[in-house]
Amino acid sequence: MNTKTLTLSSTKNLALTGMMAALISICGPLTIPIGPIPVSLVPLAIFLSVCILGKNLGTLACVVYILIGLTGLPVFSGFSGGIGKVLGPTGGYIIAYALMAYIAGIFIEKSSNIYLHMLGCLLGLIAAYAIGTVWLSAQASMSLRAALFAAVIPFIPFDLVKIVIAVILGKKIKERLK
Repeated sequence: MNTKTLTLSSTKNLALTGMMAALISICGPLTIPIGPIPVSLVPLAIFLSVCILGKNLGTLACVVYILIGLTGLPVFSGFSGGIGKVLGPTGGYIIAYALMAYIAGIFIEKSSNIYLHMLGCLLGLIAAYAIGTVWLSAQASMSLRAALFAAVIPFIPFDLVKIVIAVILGKKIKERLK
């Protein structure tokens, strides 16, 4: 591989990572209110990022999104941002997004099987649910059961659909980018 190819590839990866961080940031505030915690498009965008970019760059796009939100830019749900949002009751879910992306990416990079990609996304989602629910329970002084019924159970059908869409769409986009 010559230096020109490496540079073009690196530039392309940097641009794609930035674009995916921007997509996640755009999806963050776009929510569907169904209760105290709205349905977010962020998991869809994160899974799509990982399907297109792979484990490391997809996770990096997610981390960039979190850092953008930490600066105070309104990229989190409800057009919010800042450290207060991340340290608040739903902040555990935001922090867990990076782990969710990484876990999904492990499966996506290890196999070309679309069902294993979906399994990886599901396992990443379960990890994010676990961290976010424990965080919510502690921050809001509620039982784990109450936190599960407030912030996980209502979202499972939506998140399963997001996984299917991201994996199918991500595979098609990745093929086009090659």
